[in-house]
Amino acid sequence: MIMNQMLAFIKQMSGKITEINPVSSQTDARKIAFIRNLQKELKQKDALHVPFRQLPVVVFDIETTGFYPYHGDRMLSIGAVKMKGADVLENQLFYKTIYNALPPSEEIADLTGITAWELTQAQQLLDVLREFYRFVQSDTLVAHHSSHEKQFMEQASWNVTRKNFQHRIIDTNFLTKVVSPEIDHVHLDDWCEYYSIPIKQRHHALYDAVATAQLWSENIVKAEEMGFRNLRDIYIHLANHSS
Repeated sequence: MIMNQMLAFIKQMSGKITEINPVSSQTDARKIAFIRNLQKELKQKDALHVPFRQLPVVVFDIETTGFYPYHGDRMLSIGAVKMKGADVLENQLFYKTIYNALPPSEEIADLTGITAWELTQAQQLLDVLREFYRFVQSDTLVAHHSSHEKQFMEQASWNVTRKNFQHRIIDTNFLTKVVSPEIDHVHLDDWCEYYSIPIKQRHHALYDAVATAQLWSENIVKAEEMGFRNLRDIYIHLANHSS
């Protein structure tokens, strides 16, 4: 069912062409202020003690032109889905492409399916970040191999607000190495095959985010079965068993 809803959601979003008009500095200032205020609120929230069954997270994925944001690589799209505990909230999806004046390379276009035309019709980075943060609010973020997402979000946050990125991002590996220490899978494809998780379109930010959410769900269920109550228990376990 979630795949059908995603298809409808993406079709709806792709049909909305955003006009690229100059935005007043006053409007930009309000958008930046919103992001900064939300980042401040995050410092007061501690998700470590929230029981897994009640823990709200946003699982997200980004597509980029490469791996090195500080060497000129750019974000192309963000996809995300909300979860509560092990439940994937099918009706709470986020997907946006990001304005880029430069076209993606032929390799990246083939990999992601994102065209130069889509990028010229998309919203500016500031607007996409604001909408993404509105969607996320103060929830904990989850990503597969999160260092990639973290680097790009840190650079984007600094470029837009001149403030450091404050959201906690948890890597799926944080749980998989606890609940499945005998398995050394790295790639999302391998984990999805292991758990029989379908991916409609690989290297599409929303589809990858949903597949990652289903992987997180599998790990949450296993963690609870093993007696872990919350993220704090996992941190303590990892600290006690680190080499």
